[in-house]
Amino acid sequence: MRSLFPVTDLTTTAAAPNPSGLLTDREWSLDELADAYAYPATGGPWLRANMVSTLDGAAQHDGRSQGISCAADMRIFGTLRGLADVVIAGAETVRLEGYRPARAREAFAGRRAAAGQGPAPAVAVVSGSLDLDFSLPLFTEPLVPTLVVTGAGAPADRIAAARKAGAEVVIAGEGARVDPARAVRELADRGLRRQLTEGGPRLLGQFVAAGVLDELCLTLSPMLTAGDAQRIAGGPGVTVPERFALASLLEEDGFLFGRYRRADAR
Repeated sequence: MRSLFPVTDLTTTAAAPNPSGLLTDREWSLDELADAYAYPATGGPWLRANMVSTLDGAAQHDGRSQGISCAADMRIFGTLRGLADVVIAGAETVRLEGYRPARAREAFAGRRAAAGQGPAPAVAVVSGSLDLDFSLPLFTEPLVPTLVVTGAGAPADRIAAARKAGAEVVIAGEGARVDPARAVRELADRGLRRQLTEGGPRLLGQFVAAGVLDELCLTLSPMLTAGDAQRIAGGPGVTVPERFALASLLEEDGFLFGRYRRADAR
C-alpha cells in the first residue's frame, strides 16, 4: 500500500505512519491504518461514510459491493468499524449484504478501551417500515444490542416486535420516515458520536441531502461494469453541490482509497 498524499498533512493528532511524506510500498499494519483514519476530536457527532465505486460509477455488481472490492478495501473496512461507536445501514443493505453483528477484534481492543468504547460497535438499522427479520443473528446474537432507527409513525406491531427481539428502538422522525439529521443527533445523544455509515446508496443520499455527512472514505475500484448499477449515493439531488477536501489518498494494486472531509467540517 502506498501513500500518495502525505499522511502528515492530515488534520489529526494521531501518530503519522509515514512522517516523511514519501511513497511507501508495503502493507500497512492495522495500527497504522487506525492512526491514519482516526476520528477527529470534536464535541459533537462525526458521521463518516465508507463506500466503494467502479471507475464508471457503479456501487455494486450483481446487487452487492463485494464483487468490486479487494483485500485492502476489506482491511480498511475492518479498521473503520474498529474505530466506530456505531455502524449505520439502511434496511435494504442489511438484507442484501447479509449483515451480522459487528465482532470484537483484539487488534482494536486496547484502542477502544482507551477511548471509552465497548468491545465492538453497535449496528443501527434505518427503516421506516421496520420490515426486518428479527430472528436473524443481527438481532438475536449481537455483542451489543442492535438499534433500529425509525419514525414515530412506524407500525406499532413492528416496533413491539423489534423490542421483543432485544433491539433498541430509536425514534428519529415524526411520521413514518426517518429524519437523517435527527438520526445523527439521537445516536449521538446515546453516546454514539463516532458514526460510520456503509449505505446503501439511498441512505447515503439522504445524509448528503440533509448536510450531515462530515467525511467520505471512498474506494475507487479499477473496474468497469457498465449496466445500470446504483451510484454510491441516490435520491434527490442537492441544490448546490457541497465541496469536500481531500484528506488522504492510498493506493494498492490499482485501487485508490481516498478520504474526503467536508470543506467546512467542524
